[in-house]
Amino acid sequence: MQNDNPNTERYIAIARACLKAINDTAKNAGDREQKIQAVYQAIDTAFQAEFADYRKSVAIMASVLERIASGELDDGKAADLARKTLDQQPDSTRKTMMH
Repeated sequence: MQNDNPNTERYIAIARACLKAINDTAKNAGDREQKIQAVYQAIDTAFQAEFADYRKSVAIMASVLERIASGELDDGKAADLARKTLDQQPDSTRKTMMH
């Protein structure tokens, strides 16, 4: 992954979580299936943490779009609401690619 990619830090955090889970399960005795599930759980936890801002931002924007789509706002108020919503989104969700 390129260093100038805005998601490099997310990728690294997820990769580290995966490697830690693999290393932790390799050290422990136990059922192979349990070890595999532990690694999957670590991956899922890392993804959930890294993409929490995206999910929150999408939920807020969906709510705003529903309000605009209801037709209750005139054009100016709808545009103002859209601008305010965009201004409030977390930096991690601004103009960055998901992958």
